[in-house]
Amino acid sequence: MKILVAAPTGLCFGVKRAIGFVEKALAQTAPVYALGSPIHNPQEVERLQKMGLRVVQSETEIPAGATALIRAHGAAPGVLENLRKRNVSVIDGTCPFVRAAQGHARELSEAGYHVLILGNEKHPETVGIRGYVRGPSTVISTIPSLFSSTIFKSSVKIHKLGLVSQTTQEESLLAEAAKAALGVADELRIYNTICRATIERQEAVRRLASQVEGMIVIGGHNSANTGKLCRIARDSSCDAVWIEHAGQLDRRWVLEKRVIGIAAGASTPDWLIEQLHNAIHNIAGRQGDVRNE
Repeated sequence: MKILVAAPTGLCFGVKRAIGFVEKALAQTAPVYALGSPIHNPQEVERLQKMGLRVVQSETEIPAGATALIRAHGAAPGVLENLRKRNVSVIDGTCPFVRAAQGHARELSEAGYHVLILGNEKHPETVGIRGYVRGPSTVISTIPSLFSSTIFKSSVKIHKLGLVSQTTQEESLLAEAAKAALGVADELRIYNTICRATIERQEAVRRLASQVEGMIVIGGHNSANTGKLCRIARDSSCDAVWIEHAGQLDRRWVLEKRVIGIAAGASTPDWLIEQLHNAIHNIAGRQGDVRNE
């Protein structure tokens, strides 16, 4: 059996950076509070919780004077201000690419633009980006949602419209959104805030899909970028399965394949990918070739 691995794989720069911050903090003091899950991977969160991490859903749950992590997704400025007012020591793990998106959203808002954000409205990154907008804003996740928004329903063109994106979106969707937005604005300013690593992972899955008989996409079921990788593989007519860990592998599915691809979301640590390799080898009953594509 041959195993081909999409490259890049494993934790992305932003997530790895935030996890490094929390591991360093936990080595010095515990507990450390994370405002929301620090990584969209249940197994990695469990590992960090055993080290002393406590995950909360609101800044009001963090005791005054405690230590708190802002995850790679970032947070709205109001949240940060509330923490500092209560003397909480803030470890800011906001991904630099997310910070850039936040900055562009604020810049557009201050310049009088209606800010259009391409992303999942409930995703913490999108919520944080929107928090930097002081004027009107609209969040869209699909082109149909753009056409059904108040922007398109209005008979009057928007004078100034600015477009930014959640960093894990697809460039093709951003291009479609930009094209559609041209029809409703006198002036349109666009910032491509999609992370380059996200684009590279998506392109790698498209390439790999044509070389394998099946693809295993490993990552948390609450991970938006992992879900996109699985959808891209399936859209490429590849028999793709999405699992969180090796224990979810279907033995029969593996044995039906001669060439298997592996792709991992940006929140999937190396140790889970290694477990997956070992599980495939154990099922196949022999060592297979492993190559990064």
